[in-house]
This record gives sequence, C-alpha cells and structure tokens, in this order.
Amino acid sequence: KQWYQRRVRDTNYFINTNLSFSMVKFDVRQLRYLSREEFRCIVALEMGMKNHEICPSELIASIANLRHGGCFKILRDLVQNKLIRYDHKNGIRGYHLTYAGYDYLALRSLCSQDVIYSIGNKIGVGKESDIYIAAAEDDTQFVLKLHRLGRICFRKVKEKRDYLKKRKNASWLYLSRLAAEREYSFLKALYDRGYPVPEPMSCNRHAIVMRLIPGYPLAQVKTITNTAKVYTKLMQLIVRLAQMGSFTATTMNST
Repeated sequence: KQWYQRRVRDTNYFINTNLSFSMVKFDVRQLRYLSREEFRCIVALEMGMKNHEICPSELIASIANLRHGGCFKILRDLVQNKLIRYDHKNGIRGYHLTYAGYDYLALRSLCSQDVIYSIGNKIGVGKESDIYIAAAEDDTQFVLKLHRLGRICFRKVKEKRDYLKKRKNASWLYLSRLAAEREYSFLKALYDRGYPVPEPMSCNRHAIVMRLIPGYPLAQVKTITNTAKVYTKLMQLIVRLAQMGSFTATTMNST
C-alpha cells in the first residue's frame, strides 16, 4: 500500500481509468503507475533522439542524470511495457521511443496543464491518426487526436508532404509532431476568423485537443431534408475559402 501511494504521489497528474479500453490498443492505465525517474528516462530518450536514430543507454543516463545501473533497470522495465524499444543498427545498440511512449509524454503534459482529465474510447481512425474521446475535470468533452505517421498504408508521406523541408531524414515521431503542429495552427487560424471548425484547445507533441462537436460526418448521412440549403452553405464556404487564398486548384477538384 505504501509503495502504491508513493507511485501515485510521485505523479503530478491523474488519468481516470474507470473507462472501457477493450476496443482499443491505446491503454493509459499504466500511466498512473510510472514514477518520475521512469518519465525522466523517457524524456531523456526523446531528447537523445533529436540527434540519434538509436540512443545508447549511456547517453540516456547522462541526460536523465541517473546512475547507469539504475537507468538500465528502468529502461528494461520500459521495454517490457512497450514504451520504448531496444534495437541495434550498424553496430550501435540502444533504444528508441515507440508511439506508446510518445503518447504518454503528450498525455502527461496535457494533464499537468489541466487540459484533459480522462480518456475514453476510440471514435475514429485514419491513415495518419487515431481519435479518442477525452474530458476535462468538469466533464467537458473534447476530442484527442494522435497523429501516427508511418503506417504501412501511408508511408509515402515524406514524398507527398513538405514536412521535412530541407532535411533529408527524420523519424516518424518527429513527422507526426510536425503534422500536429501544422494542423493546430491551421485550426486556430480558421477558428479565429469565424470558420465552422472545432475550437482548438491545446497541442503537445503529436497530440491535438479540440472541442467535441456533436453530430455525424456528412458521409454517414443517408438522407438530407433540405438539400438545396446544405448545398448553398457548402458552396458559400468553398467560395469564402477560395477568396482568402486557402484553396488551390487541386484542393478544389478533390473537394
């Protein structure tokens, strides 16, 4: 009991786990049991991956300011929890972050900022992201979008998107972060100008939190009672975006 209280006390946030996670692989229940030292190792690994594809354990221990023996034990536990992965390449042995570990870093920051308090079920999935229901402490519902570039069905993003600019190589985690930051900036710009988009609440790493809009995607609507009115609103929105220079010819055709 004392060990459990210490582990919870060392964590400066709380994730409500009285929810159903059976439908998703994304499980935040382990988050509440991670100690500060474990998070220091994850953050140190994230910092080390800025310049290293595979980060040696000695570098992680140095950045985290932990003894090498204690750091190695923590890294072993993190590997077992699939928050990081041990790998070797070109004679270099070390670790790199997984999306699960990156999720935990983003959630820890969002919770410490009192943006979200609980995580619910998955409500959407795409080529580049997973979408979940989230809530604040006052039960206000939000949408949590986690960018996940690098899936097998969409691995040509480095060729089709200009995320890298002049850089030749970058990890999928870094590309996911760039994608989230760009989407958040676009959402904020559109929302501030009165466009009908979800209100962006916060962005951290590859995670975006936006206000939940009740309704259904138009693709799931089988019948519309006032087709002319809906069509007129959509065309007015397209014209408004085009007048602001938000559309290219390719975008107009795909729309």
